[in-house]
Amino acid sequence: MTLGQFLVIMRARWKAALVVLLLTVGGAMAISLALPRQYTATTTLLVDQYRPDVGGAAVYAGSPSPVFLATQVDVIKSERVAAQVVKALNLASNANLRDEWNRETRGAGSFEAWLIDWLQRGLDVKPSRDSTIISVSYKAGNSADAAKTANLFARSYLDTSLLFRTDPARQQTAVVDARAKELRSQLEAAQAKLTSYQRDKGVTVVTEGALDVETARLNELSSQLVVLQSLSAESAGRTAQLRPGGDGLAEVVNNPLIVALRAQLTTAEAKLQELDSRLGSAHPQVLEAKAAIDSLRGRIDAETRRVSGTVGTSNNINRLREAEVRAQLEAQRARVAKLRGAREEGMVLVREVEAAQRAYDAALARLQQTSLETRATQGGAYVLSEASEPSLPSSPNLVRNALLSLVIGTVLAVAMAIIREYVDRRVRTVEELPMSLGLPLLGVMPRPGSGTARIAGLRPPQLAAATAFRSLPAPRE
Repeated sequence: MTLGQFLVIMRARWKAALVVLLLTVGGAMAISLALPRQYTATTTLLVDQYRPDVGGAAVYAGSPSPVFLATQVDVIKSERVAAQVVKALNLASNANLRDEWNRETRGAGSFEAWLIDWLQRGLDVKPSRDSTIISVSYKAGNSADAAKTANLFARSYLDTSLLFRTDPARQQTAVVDARAKELRSQLEAAQAKLTSYQRDKGVTVVTEGALDVETARLNELSSQLVVLQSLSAESAGRTAQLRPGGDGLAEVVNNPLIVALRAQLTTAEAKLQELDSRLGSAHPQVLEAKAAIDSLRGRIDAETRRVSGTVGTSNNINRLREAEVRAQLEAQRARVAKLRGAREEGMVLVREVEAAQRAYDAALARLQQTSLETRATQGGAYVLSEASEPSLPSSPNLVRNALLSLVIGTVLAVAMAIIREYVDRRVRTVEELPMSLGLPLLGVMPRPGSGTARIAGLRPPQLAAATAFRSLPAPRE
């Protein structure tokens, strides 16, 4: 079908097409006017997936998850949220709704479940594509009811999301509290065990610094013992050098008094020899000189014995000091060994106490955090704008329905005209004659009433719709 044929067909059947168009538009408008008016109110929510932790300072960052938003949408549409709205609106006591439930279900099933399903019919929840904003819309026959119900759905969702946050926190608080009490008992038991060990052993837990002090004292005594051993060996060697008369000792040989006395003795002996040779052995001066020599020798012997006795005494003192330091060293070694043993055993208990203390402190910190979370008053969503009473109904939309019915009516009118044309086929243009008859066109008869003859081959006019005739079958050869 060409465009010219289509226009001719529409020109020929415009009345029928117009009737179909008018019936379609009129019917749509009549139905739209007959439908009850519905009002839609919308509440917008800001859902924050990455909210800060109540018990800490950590702030989460990142893009919102589509799965998270889809989950929040499903939560808003859930029966739990709708049940709270049913309870807030007190729909269970509405006699009209109960009568409608009886008509639909004949009393079968749960009235509360039916109310939830009936209430969810007007609910529409749409998440934003590029943000975390969720629109909660509700459609009702009254503008006030629509706004009130939309706000109640939003409030019920906020309460439910808050419960989703605080209920696990309460459960965790109970668990952590019981664990904290258990850890406290373990800490007290570890501390009591450490105290009992200190009391039984008679020592306190040795720290690293105290053990270092005792080790340094042990090293000092060891050094003193080495020095005293050296002194004792030296004094023992000098004692072994003692000979009768004490001439072998350096202390005796180098003693200034003994040296002086020996010098005097040598002088006296020389004088005695001189006097003895000159005066004789019986002379009083010779006897006096002999007495002086004997006196000097006695003094030398006494001083020698005194110096020799001093060396022996020093040797004895060095031995006594060596024995004393040796005893102190052994005692210090025993003390260090005891302290090390006590430290090793005690540090095991100390580590148990410290581990129990750390576990208890961690449990207390977690308990404090969960306790704070149980006192939270805001979940992860916020009301961005509350629903207000709409001034115009959302349905039926007369303008939209009119435009839609106009488009549909136009399509139906064109379709009806084409269908009727195919059912009742007619030849409406000169160009269709050769195709219908299968014969060449020789000429065109003048249009009735025109008074003008047309010559074959000139521009053929279109036949009027009134002069159209049914197509004829092509002649047989």
